Amino acid sequence: MNRIIAVLLIALCSSFNVSAADKKELADYAYYGFEPEIVTNYISNRKKLGYVRISVELMVKKPEQLVSLERHDPLLRAAIVEILGNQTEDKVKSLTGKEEIRRECFEKLNLLLEQETGEPLVVNLLFTKYLYD
Repeated sequence: MNRIIAVLLIALCSSFNVSAADKKELADYAYYGFEPEIVTNYISNRKKLGYVRISVELMVKKPEQLVSLERHDPLLRAAIVEILGNQTEDKVKSLTGKEEIRRECFEKLNLLLEQETGEPLVVNLLFTKYLYD
């Protein structure tokens, strides 16, 4: 019985083993952060303006792609500001709305990068800070 358990544990552990090629691929990912943080207004239900302040990190597969992101930073930042500025207060303040905004930003940035560089560079877009009022 103990042998069967030992063999199953070894088989299970070996199935989770990451090959050297997979480790290299994982190690090549890089992140580009917008500095300074992005602050803009959104459509508020109240009489005063609502604002959102976010930190955005873009994940790319290769560190050399960071140069392209830096080159197109103003274009990408403007797209994020435009998307955030067109959101309603309810969407900005809900978790599902936040995810929809993140996905919209991801798709728009990749579309712009494809137009500018010939390929969508962003693998993932992360909001590392998301504050609103």
